[in-house]
Order: sequence, then structure tokens, then C-alpha cells
Amino acid sequence: MSDGRAPLWQRDTSVRFRLLVIALLPILVLMPVLIGVTMQRWIARTDQILLTRVTSDLVVAHQYLAHLIDSTGQNVAVFGETAEMPEGATRAGWLEENRERLGLDFLWLDDGTNSPARSGIEVLSPDELAALSPALAERAKIALDPPTGVERRGLVILASSPLRGGGGRIVGGILLNHNADFIDGISALVYPVSDPGVARRVDGPLDHGVISLFLDDIRISTTARAANGARAIGTRAAAPVRERVLVEGETWNDTAFVVNDWYLSAYEPIRDSRGNRVGMLYAGIPEAPYRQARRITWTIIIGVFTALTLVSVPLFLHWARGIFRPLEAMGRTIGHVDAGDMGARTGAVQGAEEITRLSQHLDQLLDRLQARERDLRELNADLNTRVEERTADLTRSNLALEAASRQLVLSEKLATIGEVTAGVAHEINNPLAVMQGNLEILRMILAEAGSDATVELTLIDEQIRRISALVGQLLQFARPEEFADGRAASTDPQAAVAGIRPLIRHLLDRSGVTLETDLHSGRVLRINRHELQQILVNLTVNAIQAMPSGGVIRIACRDEAAPDGRPGVLFTVGDTGTGMDEATLSRIFDPFFTTRGSAGTGLGLPICQAIVARQEGQIRAESAPGEGTRFYIWLPAADAPAS
Repeated sequence: MSDGRAPLWQRDTSVRFRLLVIALLPILVLMPVLIGVTMQRWIARTDQILLTRVTSDLVVAHQYLAHLIDSTGQNVAVFGETAEMPEGATRAGWLEENRERLGLDFLWLDDGTNSPARSGIEVLSPDELAALSPALAERAKIALDPPTGVERRGLVILASSPLRGGGGRIVGGILLNHNADFIDGISALVYPVSDPGVARRVDGPLDHGVISLFLDDIRISTTARAANGARAIGTRAAAPVRERVLVEGETWNDTAFVVNDWYLSAYEPIRDSRGNRVGMLYAGIPEAPYRQARRITWTIIIGVFTALTLVSVPLFLHWARGIFRPLEAMGRTIGHVDAGDMGARTGAVQGAEEITRLSQHLDQLLDRLQARERDLRELNADLNTRVEERTADLTRSNLALEAASRQLVLSEKLATIGEVTAGVAHEINNPLAVMQGNLEILRMILAEAGSDATVELTLIDEQIRRISALVGQLLQFARPEEFADGRAASTDPQAAVAGIRPLIRHLLDRSGVTLETDLHSGRVLRINRHELQQILVNLTVNAIQAMPSGGVIRIACRDEAAPDGRPGVLFTVGDTGTGMDEATLSRIFDPFFTTRGSAGTGLGLPICQAIVARQEGQIRAESAPGEGTRFYIWLPAADAPAS
């Protein structure tokens, strides 16, 4: 059975839910946000420190290279000042002996010049290397990776010094291509962990950095390893690095993709003795170990936070249950009261003393509220009865006043129109009678004289009859009571509808309009047959005139009671013509209003309305441009009481 609790989705805004949100928000939301922000700042600061460290490593590598250049220059200079070839020795043997002693890759004596001592980085062409030593030129070759060719130039430390006493200069240097001793020496200085003896005393791979030397953007000496474990000599630097360092001459201090992984990297350009950028010096440490360390740190923090949450949240809920249960009970009581159960009460609850007193006070307030609500209901019932009585009286009075006002206005309007039209009709009828009589005399005179004017006389006669019919319409509209048949009638609506087809057949045939009927009535009407057919013929003729290109007229009737319960028949006359806009529709029952110009009198629909009103019926129309027009005529049955 239900315990009265609302479903979970309807309790999302309960007191319990709100208290839980207030209590758990710092633990489940604010604390993770604070931890996340702190970790992000720590990571950003760590990245900044690591980039600063890599930049410092590059400075150390640069100083080592500069020291090597200076020491090479000093060795060559000392040799030039002290060199003395022993008697009996060949020049080639003497130079080879001193080359090995000085730790150089090449050493030769230039007899043609005596320039001052200098040292620096230079790029030697394949021919220049072959001139020094074919073995040196072979050693300088570097196969590019990916395999697009072979780099044959050599990057060398070149030093020269004049010989003592003149007579030429001594030139020596070190080839840096494939120079593992040189690059490992820098790596051991910058990253001591690269030394296997030191690596055994360091936990983890965090400091296993990489040192590389580039000729243009090609690695010619490096401690970086390819996937097969070999040194990644012949690989190229990333295109953004090349653009920044070699083209723009700036340093690079950011992450970069090196061989097969991302590194925290620092690059600087290497310049020859003429200031041209001929290569790069690189120092970097892999980013993967630090990413792994961050993931481990995040895992530990999330695990600790989850464990603390799983322990603290149930404990808090257990403590808070003593508050939640009484509050929920009072909330359910208020919900029942709000739903209309004024007798709902919380009763005795277990909990804190303050909550218990609050529950008792709530029940007392509900008792007083129920008593006042009962008194208000009694007063309201009495007041509603009085208001309903007064409202009914006022409604009846207003309806009677409105009906009287409408009838008075209509009577005055019809009286005025009746006087005018009666006078006009009388003044027209007298000349018409004279014209009709003289027309007959004229016809006889012409007939005796043998003159044939039958067509002209017939035309004059038709126009006189048309004027006479118009006068008759005016009199019928002005004095409808004179045309009304006071005798009681019992008209069959279906027979009356069927009887109008012969009356309008010539109009239907000429205009190409089809007349359809749908008759379902078993009652007889109070209105006489002539007046009913007059209404229907008037509406169908108007419909035919609204469809010059042909169409369909549909007349339907069915038994239907009026809103006041009187039995009757509802006629519907609809067409598929052009329809009317709202402005035209609002005036169709106004006397003398017509949309046909001089071809219409504007009295057909007002006469229909007058006939229907005299029979205590109703007539209305619906229309819209392009959607045709529908007339609804309700007429009371013969046995219907007067309204």
C-alpha cells in the first residue's frame, strides 16, 4: 500500500532534498571544483617549471659546445706556436701523430696563408670533406629518415692558427656528424641519469632527457632513439620548429614532437663564423612520464575523495534522518491539506525537541484553520446564493431591455423606410397603370395599321413588368404584414425544396450550375410554402449569380431543435462561388445594399430576413473569399410553441 509519499520525481523540491543539497554541495561539488582548479594550477606551474628547466639544460649544452669550440681553437693555436717537425719525419706522418694526440678528426698545414687564429662552426661540402680525407667524407654521410636521400655535407668545429715564424697556418677540427662521443658528453653533463651508473640510483625515467645536434633540420648527432633502438640520426625536426628557429632565428621553448613522442623541448639556432644559421642545438625531456605521473596523482586524489565521500555521506544521512523524517511528515500533512483534506494532522513524531514542538504547533494551527474555513464556507454559500439570485434578475432585465431596444430601433427604421417606399411605390404605380393601358391601345392601333412592332412592344411590356415587380418588392419589404398569409400552414420542407427546381431550371442550364440536395427532415413547418420557396429561390439565384463560370449549389435540411428547445428544421444553402470578405458579409442584410450595381435592388436578403423573423426563425451566413458562401435558415415546426 502507498505510504502517502509523492513519487521521487515530485519530491525533488522537498525540504529533505533541499537540506541534502545544502549539506552535500560543499562535499560533492565545491570540493571537486576546488581540487580541480588547484590541480590545474599545479599542472600549469609544473609545465612552466619543466620548460624553464629544459631551457636551462639547453644553456648548459650551448656552453659545453662553446667550450669545445674554444678548447679546440686553443689546442690548434698552441700546436701552431710550438709545432716543429722532427728531422727525418714526413709531414703526413707528423700531422697524423699530432691529430690523434689533440683528439681531432682532421689536421692539415696550409702553406699559402698566414691569417690570425680563429675557431667556430662551419659546414663543409662533400668535396671539401673528401679533400681532407675520403674516410671523413664517408663518415659524414647520413641516410635521411624517411628515406628521401643522403646528406653528404659535414658540420664541423673548425680552428686555424698561424705557424710560428710564419710560412702558413695550421688548420684542424672535429666532425660532428655521427659524433657519439661529443653528443654523449653533452648528455652526460646535462642529464647525469643518462649515465648507467647514475641511472641505477634514480627511481623512474623522469630525467632521461635527449640532446640533439642538427645540420639545418636534420639530426646528425643525437641521443634520441628510434623505434628499433638505434640513434635517430637522419630524422628531421618538426616543420613549425624549423620555421621558428632556422627561418626566423628565434628560440623554441614549448612541447614538440621528437622522433616518435612528445617532448618538452628547447631549440636554438647554430651560426657559422659568418653569422648564417646552419643548424640547431636541442635539449628536451619526454612528456609521457610526467603525464603518467599526473594520471597517477589524479587517480589517488579521486580515490581518496571517493572513499571519504562514501564514508562521510552515509554518516551524515544517518545523523540527518532525525530531522528529515518529522519534516517529511509535516510536509505530507501540508500536502493533504493543500489537496483539500482539512482533517489531516501530523500527530506525535519522534525527533529533536524543537521539531516535536513545531509539529504540535502545526496541528494546532490546522485546527484553527479548519474551523475558520468551515465558517467561511457557510458565509460563502449564503453569499453565492444571494449573488446568483441578483445576477439572474439583472440578466433577465438586461435581456428584456436589449430586446426592447433592438425592436424599437428596428421598428423605427422599418417605419421610416416603409413610409418612404410606400409613397414611392404609390407614385410609381399610377404612371405604370397609364403606361400599361396606353401600351395595349398602341398595340391595337399598330395591329389595325398593319405595322409589325411586336418585338419593341414586348420589350416595353417586359420593362414595365420589371418595374412593377420592383415596386412589389418595395411594398413587401415596407409592409410585410400585408403580404403575410395569416392562415395556419403545414409545409413539407422536402416538397418545398423539390418544387424550386422547375422555377430556376432555365437559370441553372444557362449558367452551367449544378443543384444538389440532401434532405433528411420528417417535420412540417409553420411557414407557408410560397414564403419558404421565395426564401430558397432568392438564395439560389444569388448563388448562381456568384458563379458566372459554373459551380455547385447544395441545399440540405435536417430536423434540429433551437437553443431554447423548440423543434424545427435547419436549411443549409451553400455554393462554390467567389465568396465574400468580412466587410461585405456584415452588410448583406442591410436594405438596398447590393454588390451587383444597377443589376440588383438590395432587397432580396432583407425580405428573406423579414420573412424568417416573422416566423420566429433565424438566418445567418458564413463566407470567405474564394471559399464560397453558406446560409443557415432555421424555421420552427408547425407544432412549435411561440418563443
